[in-house]
Amino acid sequence: MKNDIDNNSAIAAEPWRIREDALEPARAFLHETLFTLGNGWIGMRGTPDEGTTGGAGQTLEGTYLNGFHDTESIRYPENAYGLARVNEFMLNVPNAKRVAAVVDGERFALDTGRVLAWERTLDFRTGLLVRTVEWETSTGKRLRIASRRLVALSRKHVAAIEYAVTPLNFSGTVRIVADVDADVTNLQAGDDPRVGSALTGPSLVEVAREVGAQDVLLLQKTRHSGFTLATATASVPSAASAVRVEPVALGQAFEADVAQGATFTVHKYVAYASSRDMRDAAAGPHARAEVAAARDAGFVALAAEQAAYLARFWIDADVAIAGDDALQQGVRFNQFHLLQSVGRDGRTNIAAKGVTGEGYEGHYFWDTEIYVFPFFLYSRPEIARALLQYRYNGLPKARERARQMAHDKGALYPWRTIAGEECSAYFPAGTAQYHINADVAYSIRLYLLATSDFDFMAEQGAEIVLETARIWTGIGSYDRKGRFCINEVTGPDEYTALVNNNYYTNAMARMHMTFAADVAERLRSERPADYARVAHAIGLDDAEIRAWRAASAAMFLPYDDDLGIHEQDDSFLSKKVWDFANTPKENYPLLLHYHPLVIYRHQVCKQADVVLALLLLSKEFSLDDKRRDFEFYERVTTHDSSLSSCIFSIVASEIGDKQKAYAYFMETARLDLDNTHANTQYGVHTAAMAGTWLGVAYGFAGMRLDEAGLRFAPTLPAQWTGYRFKVQVRGALLDVAIDATGTDYRLLRGDQLNFAHAGTPVALDAQRAHIRMENQQ
Repeated sequence: MKNDIDNNSAIAAEPWRIREDALEPARAFLHETLFTLGNGWIGMRGTPDEGTTGGAGQTLEGTYLNGFHDTESIRYPENAYGLARVNEFMLNVPNAKRVAAVVDGERFALDTGRVLAWERTLDFRTGLLVRTVEWETSTGKRLRIASRRLVALSRKHVAAIEYAVTPLNFSGTVRIVADVDADVTNLQAGDDPRVGSALTGPSLVEVAREVGAQDVLLLQKTRHSGFTLATATASVPSAASAVRVEPVALGQAFEADVAQGATFTVHKYVAYASSRDMRDAAAGPHARAEVAAARDAGFVALAAEQAAYLARFWIDADVAIAGDDALQQGVRFNQFHLLQSVGRDGRTNIAAKGVTGEGYEGHYFWDTEIYVFPFFLYSRPEIARALLQYRYNGLPKARERARQMAHDKGALYPWRTIAGEECSAYFPAGTAQYHINADVAYSIRLYLLATSDFDFMAEQGAEIVLETARIWTGIGSYDRKGRFCINEVTGPDEYTALVNNNYYTNAMARMHMTFAADVAERLRSERPADYARVAHAIGLDDAEIRAWRAASAAMFLPYDDDLGIHEQDDSFLSKKVWDFANTPKENYPLLLHYHPLVIYRHQVCKQADVVLALLLLSKEFSLDDKRRDFEFYERVTTHDSSLSSCIFSIVASEIGDKQKAYAYFMETARLDLDNTHANTQYGVHTAAMAGTWLGVAYGFAGMRLDEAGLRFAPTLPAQWTGYRFKVQVRGALLDVAIDATGTDYRLLRGDQLNFAHAGTPVALDAQRAHIRMENQQ
């Protein structure tokens, strides 16, 4: 695919940071995404402190709050019952980080005066965005402007900026303006359905504002969703007694007489609070209290908190690769952005673009459960639990959606959403993806295997699993041969829609119903009071549990004996193969150049479908099955989806195709840093980022966890000299280090852990906390 932005040597390959050492306006839009800071709720794009000045389409000033959204009606020229009615979309909120230097009335901006030097870094260990620029005014006065920015990982509502100005060739008056830009709008979508929203004009209405000597409070309401947003700032200049203060529209201007070589600094503290988390009346006082606490702590203390938080994170989560700095940078960049993007309060999730841009309107997808969830499960299991709690809190809306879809009981999760409404206006590739229910159940099953947290199952998980399992017996039916069939659904491959017996959907539904029956029976046996409560609440009886087992046993899973492959669906093999040889490179992704019906009539895949089932349900397939399926579906898959390459990499590792495994892995690991899909400017690809971790742990290290236990089958890519990662399983922390001669396993935390290495049982405990094993060839 042709990349619209030339990325050669744009960012130096450094293992622990990204850095740009020159100002390149052509890359501004992309780099704003890459240099985004976030904390799971706040996301601040890496735009200049002074605000953006580029032309339309070249830049996007964006600040986002995970889960904070407005709504709009979805209008259909031709209507039908049950179509999604309301779209929820993440809002671009006021830019409260804006700070700018002014000399002789000339405000520093990247398109005025002359930039003499520029460096910007984002360090994954400190969590600070640091920029140093030397600038010359039109009258020849030179300044050094150094800024540091953070979005506090340990303080949900807080961000802070340090802005320091040094006159280099003069002594005189320096003015620093610290204000709030409330004149913000969302990006409007064009012809690409993955970008922006249909909103025109501002979505936030001002309610009140207060501007003091050093502080600002702005109160706004969304037009339709009814949320209140409070934006608070406090700006504190150095050498306060010598500083003159003047109010501006939504901020302050600080002036000081500064000697050549001396530095004038303003620290700005920012807090956002909204009525999604508290009462309307509490948002303003809460934002003020948060910003006051940050101001009292000071920027240095906030920076120390940030570094300490990240040090703890990297101790458990770091994936270290020896032999390739560019790849190491990509892996850590991806992990850092996942941490910055994920909601951890049980009320928010992780959007497909995180908190870095407006692609997909801030919606949450199945990406969370299948791609992102494992990374947090094995590195920060408390975050994984919070992601499941988000689904539990979404059950009421999922029940409503099930009724709209003619299911008299059960719950159907929306394909894309923020607060629980189905927001997919194109149902063939949206609501028809019923597999979302099984994907959620799969993540709960994996959570239980990895944590043994049956308390969660009793309190929340069981209800999710049982209610969502009901949909399969509601949508499926038995055919004349007694096979349980599921008709008119769409699987993960969105280039094949509304088919009968999609293999992935049927196989995952079988897993789901079996798991639901197992959960019900275990809950009844071990926690009878909790079983009685849940069964009464949802009206569950023994007949329904038996129906799940019967449907699972009779599930139809299409298979072609002649080719020896699992068919993607009943009709896939009867379609004409897409003419790949005569499709111009510029016509990818196909969805932007061909009508859906044209694509649907062909044998072509956007992403892994059957191949994904080979990974998730690994024990159900022989190695020969996997090899034949992989080879067949590889020939017809475009990988137009960023979710695809990592899955092909993992399965290629398992079948022993090391060259393809590595090639697919590399397509994933630096997907955003190199902008290989040519749309990272609209936000990162969180699923692909998590897919990088999957590629290391599930792919090269051969890690699997199922009812048979935890196991590894490590291999070492020829391009590396070694790699290591850690996993948390059942309260234990295991360090796994692979090199050319073998694998070291170290039990760093926990009393005991049993697992298998290339089929050989291993047991570690306090007395035997380390073992070295030979790798398989």
